[in-house]
Amino acid sequence: MRSLYIRIWLTVIAALALFALASGWLLERHLSQERARADALLSERLAGWGPLIQGSLPPRTASLADQTAALEDWAHRMHTPLALLDAQGQRIAASQRYLDIEAEGHGRPLTVPLEDGRKLSIMRPDLRMLPLRRLPPEAGASAPQRGEPGGGPDARPGWLPGGERGGPPEVLADGQPPIHMGPAPAGAERGPGGDRPQLPPPGFLLGPGGEWPASLGLVVLLAMLFMAVAAGAYPVVRSITGRLERLKQGVEAFGAGALAQRVQEEGKDEVAALAASFNRAAQRIQSLVQSNQSLLANASHELRSPLARLKMALSMMDDAAPAQRVSLRKEIEVNIRELDALVEEVLLSSRLEAGVAVDLEDPVDALAVMAEEASRVGAQVEGLPLMLRGSERLLRRAVRNLLENAHRYGGQDVQAELLQLATGEVQLRVCDRGPGVPEAERERIFEPFYRMPGHAEREGGVGLGLALVRQIARRHGGRVHCEPRDGGGSCFVLTLPAARLLQASGA
Repeated sequence: MRSLYIRIWLTVIAALALFALASGWLLERHLSQERARADALLSERLAGWGPLIQGSLPPRTASLADQTAALEDWAHRMHTPLALLDAQGQRIAASQRYLDIEAEGHGRPLTVPLEDGRKLSIMRPDLRMLPLRRLPPEAGASAPQRGEPGGGPDARPGWLPGGERGGPPEVLADGQPPIHMGPAPAGAERGPGGDRPQLPPPGFLLGPGGEWPASLGLVVLLAMLFMAVAAGAYPVVRSITGRLERLKQGVEAFGAGALAQRVQEEGKDEVAALAASFNRAAQRIQSLVQSNQSLLANASHELRSPLARLKMALSMMDDAAPAQRVSLRKEIEVNIRELDALVEEVLLSSRLEAGVAVDLEDPVDALAVMAEEASRVGAQVEGLPLMLRGSERLLRRAVRNLLENAHRYGGQDVQAELLQLATGEVQLRVCDRGPGVPEAERERIFEPFYRMPGHAEREGGVGLGLALVRQIARRHGGRVHCEPRDGGGSCFVLTLPAARLLQASGA
C-alpha cells in the first residue's frame, strides 16, 4: 500500500506535468505562428529591397570581380549575408558570412528575383535557434552616405532612401530585428572573411555556432519549474501526512488500551481539528470507562452485603422457631428490596452516564410532583405552582432521592420548597435538621458510592442517590449543590435553567 504523502505528491507532480505539456504545446504553436508572420513580413520587405539593391550592383555583363566586390560591399554595409545567382541559379558571388551560415547548416536562403534575370539570395538564420549573444556590427561599417550607392540627401545611417530600413533582414524568434551593440573593439578577433567575430566552440546541447534551439530552451525552463515545484511540494505534503501518521499511531495506542494516550494538536488546519476531536473523544471514552469500572466495582461490593445477609437468613430458616422464622422472612424481604433498589439505581446511573436518549420535553407540574413525593416521608412542601419542561420520571426520581436522603439523616424535620429566581431559573430546595455536611465533603457526597465515614454503618444506603440527582440535573442542563441551613442541618438545591420553565400551573 502506497503512503498517502506519496499519492498526494504524485498527484501534484502529475498536474504540474500536464500543465507543462499544455503550456509547451501552446507556446510552440504561438512561436510557429510568429515565424510564419515574420516570414511573410520579410518576404514583403525583400520584394521592395530588390530594385534598390539592383540599382547599385554592376550589370550582369560586368566582370565577376566587380559583381563580387559590389555584393561584398552591400553585405558589409547591411550586415546581411548575401549571395548573387545567375538566371540558371548558379552562384556568382557570396559574402563570407553567407558561406559560414551555409556551412553551419543554420540558415534558410530566401531568393529575390531581380529585373535583369539575376537572383539575390539572402541567408536568413534559422528562427528555431536562439543566439546566445548579439553579434556586434563590423568595425567601421556604416549605412550608405551621400555620394555612395543607396545614399541621398536625406539618407540616414542604416536607412535606405524612401524610408525603408536598410538593416539586416534577419529576424529573431520574437519577430524583432537583432540589436547591434556598436563597433567591435580594436583587436577583436574576426572570422576568415572579417564578417563577424569568432564564436567559441560548441558546448553541451549547443549548436556549432554556440546557439541552442528555442524548443530546447523551453524544455529546460519547464524542467526547472517542474523540479522546483516538486521539491517545494514534497516537504509540505510530507508535513501534512506526517501529522496524520502520528495521529494514526495515537489512535492505535489508544485502541490497544492506553486510555491516557493523546495526540499533539499541531497547526490550525483540518488535521489539527481532527486531532482535537480525537483528544476530546478519548477523554470522554476514558471517563466513561473509568466510571463504568468504578460503578461495577462499587456495585459488586455493595451487592455482597445483602447477598450475605440473605444467605445467612436462608441457612437459619430450617432450624429457627416459628416466631424467629417470621423475623427472618422480614429480613429477607428487606434485603431483596435493597437489592432491587441497588440494581435499579445502577442501571439508571449507567444509562445516564452512557447518554441514552431520554425525552426531556414532557410538561411537568413540579409542585405536584414534590407534594406527592413529600407525602411518602412526611415532609412539608411550599412554593409556586410552576410547569417545567423535562422528563417527569427523572425529575420525580431526583426529588425522591433528595427527600429520602434528608429523611434518613435529618429525621422528621424536612422541608421542600419550589422557587423561581430573578434570573428566571427554578430551584428545588430540600432542607433537613441533620448533623450537616462538612464543607470539605460537600462535593464528594455527589460521587457514586461515596458515603461520609460512619454513615454507611448507621444509616445504610449505597451512596448512589445523590450521584443520580447530579446526573439528572446535568441531563436537564442544571446543577445541584449542598449548602448549610440556618439553625443547623443542610439544604440540597437543584437548579434548573430558565429555558425549562413553561408557565405557572395556576395561570
